[in-house]
Amino acid sequence: MAAERRAFVKKQTDFELDHVGQYSGAPSVYAGNAEHFMGVAQVPIGLAGPVLINGEHAQGDFYIPLATTEGTLVASYNRGMKLTRAAGGITTHVIDDSMNRAPVFVFDDAGRSRDFGLWIEDNFDKLKELVEATTSRGKLISIQQFAASKIRWLRFNYTCGDAAGQNMVTKATRAATQWILSQKSEGLEWFSLAGNLDTDKKHSYINYLHTRGKRVVAEITIPNQILADNFRTDARTLHYQRKISNVGAIMGGSVNNGAHAANGLTAMFIATGQDVANIAESSAAIVHAEETNNGDYYFSVTIPSLIIATFGGGTGLPTQRECLEMLDCYGANRVHKLAEIMAAVVLAGDLSLSAAVMTDEWVSSHERLGRNRS
Repeated sequence: MAAERRAFVKKQTDFELDHVGQYSGAPSVYAGNAEHFMGVAQVPIGLAGPVLINGEHAQGDFYIPLATTEGTLVASYNRGMKLTRAAGGITTHVIDDSMNRAPVFVFDDAGRSRDFGLWIEDNFDKLKELVEATTSRGKLISIQQFAASKIRWLRFNYTCGDAAGQNMVTKATRAATQWILSQKSEGLEWFSLAGNLDTDKKHSYINYLHTRGKRVVAEITIPNQILADNFRTDARTLHYQRKISNVGAIMGGSVNNGAHAANGLTAMFIATGQDVANIAESSAAIVHAEETNNGDYYFSVTIPSLIIATFGGGTGLPTQRECLEMLDCYGANRVHKLAEIMAAVVLAGDLSLSAAVMTDEWVSSHERLGRNRS
């Protein structure tokens, strides 16, 4: 069927898809990931590292697969990894884990909406039982409530094991809401399983504050001499630029006051079979830096909504699984490890780009490494 679809394209467009039709896995492997399969888009993968991580789940040296078409990207991340390794490695922590779905209920007045919210609190244990019967991995943590006028959103928050969990929590939340509807709450006028408060595949400040996916922190303190030896700059210069960048992010209304988290994350998402659309949420970041009392440089990156998996979805496809296995991050009990690795990669890349801007190596690096005109 894949060959027939490529033949159909040739008939309709008079163009033959020679490269699209070359792939290593059997077409049946891709059946659950792409309908009407006809071939693959091949993205080059560069190797960066090792990055040294002192995490709770990721510990030691890791070699990083980065799938990208942007020249200079791999070299820049590799440079940041070299510097952070010289400084003793990057410390990482997963500090929250929550996937959610937010159905909406509309009542005939605000009082009945409020009373419904109290009823939900009283019936939390029943709802937890119902949703957890639909999944072997998902666990209901809490149900947050947000109200406006006579409208009430319920934000069901779950842990999802090693799966990203969007489909899991949708199925589980539907089971809960079907039971809620069967109770015929007085004054209920409207219901929708998707109330858009979960902001699936869209960045939002509610997820900035409350987490959607993994909330992970990477941090490091770099001796000033190591900055001078490797980046030809110093802590004071980088810290001053960081303050200016914070103001720029506020002026621009940015969801990330750092340099380019989306670059490293997207490259790792493609390489390891993540849902790349989740970059819309996952690339948000909060960067904090300090010049220490002895003149060294403390630098941290917090990713509030990193939506990733080491099981299910695209993670089991041939090349994607190989990249995960290279990181020892395929399968059960690995997702927090992968989250810490990704956060460390973001930190290394942000440091490298920030220094390149300050030492006027940004343009020259792209001119030297990133010009493919073939």
